[in-house]
Amino acid sequence: MPHDLPPRREPGPGAPVGRGPRLLRTGILVRHNTRLLLRDPGPLIGRILMPVLVMLALRPLYVAAEGPAGAGQAAVGALVTFSLLALSIVGGSILSERAWHTWDRLRVAPVRPLELLVGKAVPIAGVLAVQQAVVLTVGVAVCGVSVDSPGLLGLACAAWGLALLGMGSAVGVTARSFGQLTATFDIGGFCLTTVGGAMVPLAVLPGWIRTVAPASPGYWAATTMQHASAGDTAGTLRGVAVLLAVALLGGALAVRRVRRGWGRGHVS
Repeated sequence: MPHDLPPRREPGPGAPVGRGPRLLRTGILVRHNTRLLLRDPGPLIGRILMPVLVMLALRPLYVAAEGPAGAGQAAVGALVTFSLLALSIVGGSILSERAWHTWDRLRVAPVRPLELLVGKAVPIAGVLAVQQAVVLTVGVAVCGVSVDSPGLLGLACAAWGLALLGMGSAVGVTARSFGQLTATFDIGGFCLTTVGGAMVPLAVLPGWIRTVAPASPGYWAATTMQHASAGDTAGTLRGVAVLLAVALLGGALAVRRVRRGWGRGHVS
């Protein structure tokens, strides 16, 4: 619970709310949540190093099966799979606030639901950006991953990060227990990686999985990054549009539930 939030002031009827106070309140929440993340950096370091190790270990298998293109599949698969941990970070942090009953106290502070969620999401977005940069740098420098358009790839990674934050926020304000949260992430992780074709190429999976794969955001993350690496602008922009729609849907659901107080239910 941040103790340095500005004192609550009730604006008069019709009084405008300036952007300056909004940015100040959001900045305070971002700083507070960043401190909480950095207080125990071990898990963050693990989330950055694990995809690198998995990529290095699986690269020879993918290259043997698919040729030089297999290096890109190994990098994208590791990146999508381990970036899913951002779901557990943002969802778990929101649920922890609710379990500690600090979420209600934050809600009655002079901050809006969107500011609360942005304060949670921005530090995790920073962790995602570092993870993506490290994995892709090692992939290009060590594993021989070919990137024809770094700009398109950066756009694809940013869209996937926003989609993760939107989904994680929605789950965090919806789950009623940590067991329910864990089950959601376990099932969701399977759907986003295996069904989405992140770790195993869709071409070798059963036909029914290839049919339902486009319903998984993980499918769009993997294919969009592959299109971006190949310099395919049309394919990249189509995937980015889908991922941004997922981000907006998840974010809108989270804001709506916080605004209506649905995120305050009993947490076991």
